[in-house]
Amino acid sequence: MTAPTGAEQARREQLRDRLAAVHERIALACADCGRDPEEVTLIVVTKYFPASDVLLLHDLGVNHFGENRDQEAGEKFDQVRNALSGAGDPGPTLHFIGQLQTNKAAHVARYADVIQSVDRPKLVGAVAKGAQASHRTVQVLLQVSLDGDTSRGGVLPEDATALADAVAAHQLLRLRGVMAVAPLESDPDAAFARLREVADGIRSRHPGADWISAGMSGDLEAGLRHGATHLRVGTAILGSRPSLL
Repeated sequence: MTAPTGAEQARREQLRDRLAAVHERIALACADCGRDPEEVTLIVVTKYFPASDVLLLHDLGVNHFGENRDQEAGEKFDQVRNALSGAGDPGPTLHFIGQLQTNKAAHVARYADVIQSVDRPKLVGAVAKGAQASHRTVQVLLQVSLDGDTSRGGVLPEDATALADAVAAHQLLRLRGVMAVAPLESDPDAAFARLREVADGIRSRHPGADWISAGMSGDLEAGLRHGATHLRVGTAILGSRPSLL
């Protein structure tokens, strides 16, 4: 194994320090609302960042990563899993968190462990088709729109229960809960309180659907106050997105 370069070591230390700072925020927020930080899963969002960052973070103890672009995610995590397989490591859990086109859903279902952005019945069928073709179970969260605008992704709260039933009807799809992004320029506490209501309604019908994915770099504390079990944090750990050529 080759020794890390100075740049690689500097990046590792940067990621380690930022990761520690986010874990401290989570611990403080959980203390404020009487929750156990061990109940919370941190998903580091690595879109636009290289496989080398994923490998560094995994070595630092991160086991859940988020991506939102099909081609980038598939290629990157092939590299990550190939790099780790030689050491007998099955690799991290990959969450697909972006708005998903129906014609790409089957492909994403072949490599993503969790799809957090299922928001319409047609997409349910496409994800199930991909799961069946690859002989694997895919975990699913429903993306909920909290501002009534479904053009950016998300099922309306009043339609979420029926969509949950559709997911649960497929043998190779495992309904895990809900996901949402707080609307811009709105109170994240109010938004995530509404998401909690939707989550509670779904869980009353599907007890295993107990995940709430809510809270990012700027509002993770609000997510935790309203029952978030999963946080999606990118910028606070990785820094600003690299420029795309």
